[in-house]
Amino acid sequence: MSQQYPQQPTQPHPPQPGHAPAPQPPKKRGVGKIAGLGCAGILALFVIAAVATGGGGDDSGDTSNKDKAVTADGKPGGDSAKKAGAAEEKPQAEQFRDCVAENGTDTEKAAVEHVTKVTGADKRNDILDAAEVFTDFSGGLMGPHQGEGKLIASAFTSCYESENGLVTVYDKDGELLANANY
Repeated sequence: MSQQYPQQPTQPHPPQPGHAPAPQPPKKRGVGKIAGLGCAGILALFVIAAVATGGGGDDSGDTSNKDKAVTADGKPGGDSAKKAGAAEEKPQAEQFRDCVAENGTDTEKAAVEHVTKVTGADKRNDILDAAEVFTDFSGGLMGPHQGEGKLIASAFTSCYESENGLVTVYDKDGELLANANY
């Protein structure tokens, strides 16, 4: 009689002579690998969003005559064209300040005095409009000028309209102060 030994449940079967060894089960993916791939996907999404919103640079080489006032004889000119041209020649920050001076509240007017630069307000397509307002405030979102940042964003929404616009207000260090849909 042969003796039979109980097999340990944790050990695989010993290889049989004349048979190929059993294949190993596939390794399970580690949590770290899955988390790393997830983070890489999120990072890629942010890069794509940044490229989409940052789109192109200033198109200062555009010399076309589109969007310019034309008189009845087909030539640019006339009083209305001169006024429109004068408004287009002003920096966007000055145009914004003028709008708030006409339509804004006293607190909005006081906050807009700190605006140093406005970008993206002149080119709107109602698909993805992203305007940026830069100020001389400091402290960022949690700083002491958060309220003024919200006032500036609110004043911007009163002056400009878009189907799908977002205005972002920054402090002098480029930190976010406020944002709003316009």
